[in-house]
Amino acid sequence: MGVDKFMNSFYLIVGPEAALADRAMTKLNEELKEEKCEVTNLFAADVIVGDISDALAPSLFSQRRALIIRDLQDLAEECRDEITRYLNSPDASTTVIFIHKGGVKGKALLDAIKKIKPEIILCDPIKKEAEKEEFVRNLFLDLKRKATPGAVSALVGALGNDLRELQSAISQIAADAPAGIIDELIIDKFHQGRVETTGFDVADATIDGNLSGALIALRSALETGTDPVMITSAIASSLRSLAKVSGVNRGVKSFELAGQLGMAPWQIDKARRQLNRWSPAQLADAVGAIAQADAEVKGAASDPIYALEKALTRIASLQRG
Repeated sequence: MGVDKFMNSFYLIVGPEAALADRAMTKLNEELKEEKCEVTNLFAADVIVGDISDALAPSLFSQRRALIIRDLQDLAEECRDEITRYLNSPDASTTVIFIHKGGVKGKALLDAIKKIKPEIILCDPIKKEAEKEEFVRNLFLDLKRKATPGAVSALVGALGNDLRELQSAISQIAADAPAGIIDELIIDKFHQGRVETTGFDVADATIDGNLSGALIALRSALETGTDPVMITSAIASSLRSLAKVSGVNRGVKSFELAGQLGMAPWQIDKARRQLNRWSPAQLADAVGAIAQADAEVKGAASDPIYALEKALTRIASLQRG
């Protein structure tokens, strides 16, 4: 989009696939920045009467403005007429972006928005391998990089079950890989096949208190060649994320904390969900357990596999139910 071409007045991002919604918002945010818009972000569940009207009131400081309303399906009934009134008399200098997860909740408001013919961006679930591969290719192209079909297939095979983790990996690879086309060798270098992923599979099951799942994931990781050090590193990394997130105000939105914590918003949301099972003392205990296991797998113990199993059992049994 050129700087002399204004954005549309209304966008509707609708559907349950959060990774697609993230991609759409990334592209729209770039356009908002290009047009030097004064941007207001609102989360529908936090909105009270007057917030939307205030956000849409004429600005004294910016020619172009934008309002982003996230999770529109959660907007309180008493706040919806502020939107419908605005739809009848919109401001040409203002862009409004509605984000709705789909479904029947808030459908009447959704239908009213559709009547004004916004630009609709569908975010339907991605299930087929071919769709996931297209998603990966597009993400690389968004970042001005190209990947070979083999590289795309390798990434989908390793991370295709979690599209947000796939997004994060692509961002890292695109930023760190040398100039030129990204091939399977580069993917293997960054992710060692499924090595890093299986390490975090073990970490997730352990931190969620799923001991049987953690032990199964551990065996799978070891059988596919994952170094035990990679597994202790993954668990330690996940625990550090919990510790970082535990120290910030839960009322602050994840996207506002991302830069401060050096984490993606989805990683912060994930850590917040996991923290519901942990007290500070239990978290400190877990950090000590994985530190001991790390020393043991690096040579302090004669049986590194037993040391790992012992640490997983200890950590998985720590958290509150």
